[in-house]
Amino acid sequence: MLQKKVCILGGFGVGKTSLVRRYVESIFSDAYLTTIGVKIEKKTVTVGAADVALILWDIAGEDEAMTIRTSYLRGSAGYFLVVDVTRGETLEVAKSIRARVTSEIGPVPFLFLFNKADLKEDWEIPEQFLEDLKDAGCGVLRTSAKTGEGVEEAFQELAKRMVL
Repeated sequence: MLQKKVCILGGFGVGKTSLVRRYVESIFSDAYLTTIGVKIEKKTVTVGAADVALILWDIAGEDEAMTIRTSYLRGSAGYFLVVDVTRGETLEVAKSIRARVTSEIGPVPFLFLFNKADLKEDWEIPEQFLEDLKDAGCGVLRTSAKTGEGVEEAFQELAKRMVL
């Protein structure tokens, strides 16, 4: 069985932990719990004929005062950049993280996850920006930890990109 380390990265409160809980445990809670450091989960998926154990590193969010410890990134086979579509500034945080991750571990597969997609009326990020990212070759998915929209697909797509 293959094992792949996946980091879940983004600003504070974008829904990283909620996405992991939805994916691993099929649950969602409105209670906000701040991740301190890193929380590690595991889930096995099938990609083609291979079983792949995804080792999910849910890393504490980042803002101007707190940045991700680069030691958490080492050994990653792929990562998610989670953006809260109701808070436009989280996109800038994600882009900054992407630059640092690329310089630290090189070009590994990643996806932008535009989370809280169920809150359509509160979106602060134009749809065109998502299309521009896709046109630039970035993987982009809309997700909702609350409804489950796009969550399974996101993890399956990243697993596929890491294995095939």
